[in-house]
Amino acid sequence: MKIGSSFLHQLPRPWAQDSEYTLLKNLLDQAELIDQSGFDYLWATEHHFLEEYSHSSAPEMFLAACSQRTKNIRLGHGIVQTPPNVNHPARIAERIATLDLISGGRCEFGTGSGATITELAGFLVEQPQKKAMQLEGMHVAVRMLVEEPFTGFTGKYVKVPPRNVVPKPLQKPHPPLWMACSRRESILDAARLGLGALTFAFVSPDEARQWVKDYYATIENEAVPLGYAVNPNFAVATPFLCDYDEARLEQVRKESYGFFLYGLGHYSFFGEHRPGKTNIWQEFATAPRNGTAPEAGAQTCVGTPKTIRERLREFEEAGIDQVIGVGQVGRIPHELMCSSFRLFAKEVLPELKARDASGARKKAERNARIAEKAMARKPKDAPVAVDTVIPAAGHH
Repeated sequence: MKIGSSFLHQLPRPWAQDSEYTLLKNLLDQAELIDQSGFDYLWATEHHFLEEYSHSSAPEMFLAACSQRTKNIRLGHGIVQTPPNVNHPARIAERIATLDLISGGRCEFGTGSGATITELAGFLVEQPQKKAMQLEGMHVAVRMLVEEPFTGFTGKYVKVPPRNVVPKPLQKPHPPLWMACSRRESILDAARLGLGALTFAFVSPDEARQWVKDYYATIENEAVPLGYAVNPNFAVATPFLCDYDEARLEQVRKESYGFFLYGLGHYSFFGEHRPGKTNIWQEFATAPRNGTAPEAGAQTCVGTPKTIRERLREFEEAGIDQVIGVGQVGRIPHELMCSSFRLFAKEVLPELKARDASGARKKAERNARIAEKAMARKPKDAPVAVDTVIPAAGHH
């Protein structure tokens, strides 16, 4: 099982003039640290207009900076919002390919749509159409990464004439593809498209076991790949902090992870947001706390090295391929995150890596079998080549 870390760029109020500068500086230091510590993946999400909850509106810029501060860790767009209203497919393909090149082939490409009215309406994306827009945009972007030249596309949400989209990625045919999933239905959607499942609903190992079973049965027997390669992988996100101080861990659960869940609820369920004015942290601090924070040890990797070791073993036994620690949330100090990463790397990660290495061959054989069966179901009809001539400006 692999270990990743997710960078959400949370920034609760109040803000100082240099708050965002300091946040990014600290996160780049953390990226370098987890790379040196032996983590396998670094994920950066994409959100827009979600004040305090996520200031990660340009993850491609952040990941590009991370590529120059790291050497081995995989750099994951978890995710790119692929509805064409938010990101044009050509711009997505150009950015993914460039990140893959400057990182030496370490890019991972996840697709999502965004979830909240604050985000979607900001780009005139209507909720009932977001999934169709997401998949159409992703389909076109992946074609652009592979086709030379791209032969054009006319769909419901985007129309693109023939062009040769450059540069092309270092990984062939393209970086591994993933899809954000928050429930069983979307996990099965990812499997049917041959995509890795990035599950961001916090689940217990017992719940995950059934989801993993369903995912692998579907991807092997039903997948018609969206891409030109299959990515049989199941990742689950969970709150993360490794420390020996139980009192400090409990404070983090109640305060910072409580804020994380409250902020999610604010934008998704119960909040009335006034851009530039609403103070979510203040509302959280004065709100009833019942049910707003994970219980101690439950479904999370917030705990002592012993607790986290046991929890990860449960996820391993459930068949999870990667656990993504959600660490940078609320007001967890930068220094505490760094000490958490170091302690985890010292006390927990070595045995995890040893078990992962021992199972690598078996997993590779399984994935090869799945890929062969799934790719056989992909339609063989290639786009019709076109010899497009584009006149220079002023030429008739």
